[in-house]
Amino acid sequence: MRILIVGGTGLISSELAALAAERGDSLTLINRGNSPVAPPPAGAEVIHADATDAGAMRAALRGRQLRGERFDAVVQCVAFTPEHVAEDVETFARLTDQYVLIATGASYRTAERFQFLTEETGQENLYWEYARLKLAAEQVLRASAGLPWTIVRPAHTYGPSKIPAFTGNSRHPWTIVDRMRRGADIVIPGDGTALWTITHARDVAAGILGLLGSPDAIGTAVHITSDEALTWTGLYREIARAAGLTDEQFEAQRLSVPSDAMVAAAPSQAGSIYGDKMHSAVYDTSRIAALVPGWRARIPFDEGAAEAVSWFEADPSRQTVDRDADAMFDKLAVIYRDALRRAGE
Repeated sequence: MRILIVGGTGLISSELAALAAERGDSLTLINRGNSPVAPPPAGAEVIHADATDAGAMRAALRGRQLRGERFDAVVQCVAFTPEHVAEDVETFARLTDQYVLIATGASYRTAERFQFLTEETGQENLYWEYARLKLAAEQVLRASAGLPWTIVRPAHTYGPSKIPAFTGNSRHPWTIVDRMRRGADIVIPGDGTALWTITHARDVAAGILGLLGSPDAIGTAVHITSDEALTWTGLYREIARAAGLTDEQFEAQRLSVPSDAMVAAAPSQAGSIYGDKMHSAVYDTSRIAALVPGWRARIPFDEGAAEAVSWFEADPSRQTVDRDADAMFDKLAVIYRDALRRAGE
């Protein structure tokens, strides 16, 4: 296939590029060429342009359009607003047979009773602007004419360069491992029993690749997630094991703290916490399994966590720590350790 990836160096898009190149597809990437994490695969054509600038994108692609060249699929990995997608509709309508928008599972409405999330679950996020904008981008695409589309909704995705956590770990994923190895408190939300689905980026990329060129995928939305749901305590325990902690060390360091307290200590995290991570999220993956026969999430979290820790260990420059998040965790730990002590008096 002839595939254009808008991005190609991010967590999911770099894995997609690698799988497409391995399969022998003709691959073009559009990005700014700034990522030190994921170089383009050998043989890929790379167009350096600001993918968030519609004018720059159209200028970069103008020659192909004039020659009547087309891509079998365009995968848009860096669109975060409805305005961006509206520009894409105009940019790609004459250039591709399938436009794939990477949206988010965070757009699903949360519930006060357990439910499996399906693609038909209502979409609404009252707290997180990121999820609302992604949903609005979906709506723009659905209302468009002349551009065959597929919407992909990943959930909490991790990979070699990203170690998942509840909060305070996004920009500096080594933060949680550093705390674990220093013997610092491991702050876990609520009582640690909410179920959360995490998926390796390689598994998400394999699902996306299987959707490309599929007539049945046109005009539909599909989430691509693992069937493995861990409690937050279980998730952190696997990271701790990968970091070299014993279960006894983990139990001594773990500390349950209400989500409300985390938001109070880090108000900028309110959307991500209240609108997403404090709620259980377990997905029905029957649609992706039907659309891509043979696909399943193959990387269990214990293996993926070990791979991620090893990736960071391979280069000390990757092991950066979010000092603000570190201080926030320490502050909460002092308060709640003292509260537990006083409760036991």
